[in-house]
Amino acid sequence: MAIDSLKTITSKNISSVYLLHGVNSFIMTKARDKIIGNVLSEEEKEFNLSVYDLEETAIDQVIEDAETLPFLGEKRVVVAKNALFLTAEKIKAKVEHDLAKLQQYIEQPTSFSVLIIMAPYEKLDERKKITKLLKKQATYIEANEFNEQDIKQWISSLLVKEEIEMDEEAKNLLVQLVGLNVTLVTNEVEKMMLYVGPKGVITRETVLQLVAKTLEQNVFTLIEAVIQRNVSQALNIYQDLLRNNEEPIKILSLLASQFRLLYHAKQLFNQGYGQQQIAQTLKVHPFRVKIALQQSRGFEEKKLTIILKELAEADYQMKTGRMDKALILQLFFLKQSNG
Repeated sequence: MAIDSLKTITSKNISSVYLLHGVNSFIMTKARDKIIGNVLSEEEKEFNLSVYDLEETAIDQVIEDAETLPFLGEKRVVVAKNALFLTAEKIKAKVEHDLAKLQQYIEQPTSFSVLIIMAPYEKLDERKKITKLLKKQATYIEANEFNEQDIKQWISSLLVKEEIEMDEEAKNLLVQLVGLNVTLVTNEVEKMMLYVGPKGVITRETVLQLVAKTLEQNVFTLIEAVIQRNVSQALNIYQDLLRNNEEPIKILSLLASQFRLLYHAKQLFNQGYGQQQIAQTLKVHPFRVKIALQQSRGFEEKKLTIILKELAEADYQMKTGRMDKALILQLFFLKQSNG
C-alpha cells in the first residue's frame, strides 16, 4: 500500500534508486519530496538537486548527472520524470534513450547519488527487461488511486499528529461528500483540524458545518432526500442551489446521471454481479458503485425506471421551453413524495 511505503522513507533507510509508479499524483509527489527532504537540506537543494523530464531529456544525460560528484555536500538527488519507455505505449519520442546505460547504472549505482525515476502511468510493461530490472533492484513505490479503506487510513495518519479523534460516522460522511480525491480530503481534514485544535474531536456535525459542498455533492444529498421522501428538504436544497446561480439544466443532468447509475447498478446487482464486477461493467470507480448500491435500496427497479422517464421528460420540457426551467424540477421533487 502506498501509504505504508511512505512510512519506509526515512533518513536511515534511503535507497540509491527509486521507481515511483502510479496515477495517484498526490502520493507520487509526497514520496518524491520525502526522499529529497531526507537526503538534502534546503541549502543543498540549490546545488545537488536536478529534475529532468524524460520526454525532453535523454536518460544518458540523467545518468551522467547521477555519476557526477555532489557539490558542497555528501549526496545529490536526480529526479527523472515521465519514464514512458517503461510502458507499452508506442509514441514517437523526441529523444532517444540509451537504456543499456540505465541498466548498467541500476546494477551498479553510485554511493553518492539518489536516482528517482517517476512513471505516472496506470501500467508498466512487465515484459521489458529494464522494467523487470528496476522493479527488482530499485525501491519500488506504487502510487495507485486510493480505495475507501486507503483514504480512511490516510485520514487517520493526518489526525494522529495532533492527537485528534474522528469517529467512523464522520469519516464516512467526509468520504461521501468529497470522494476519494486525496488532495481534497487532505485539505478538508486539515481545515477541520485547525477548527477543533490539538486533541480535539471531529464529529459528523463538524463535517457538515465545515466541508464545502460542490454541486455534485449537493445532488448526492438531493437524492438522499428523494430516497427518504423528504420533499421539503429536497426543495430547500434545490432552492439553495438556485440562489447560488446553479443552472436547473445542469442540476437535472447530474440527477439523471446519478439515477442512471443507480438503475444500472441495481439491475446488475440483482443479476448476481459483485461491486467490482459492476464497476468494471459500468466503467466507474468501485466507490461510486458502493454509494449507488446503498442509495438504490430505497427504490424498486420499476420506480427507478419511472424516475428516469420523468427526468427525460423534464429534460425535453427544459430544452423546448415549454415551462419555467426552475419550476420543472420543483414539480419533479413534489411527485416523489408519493413514493
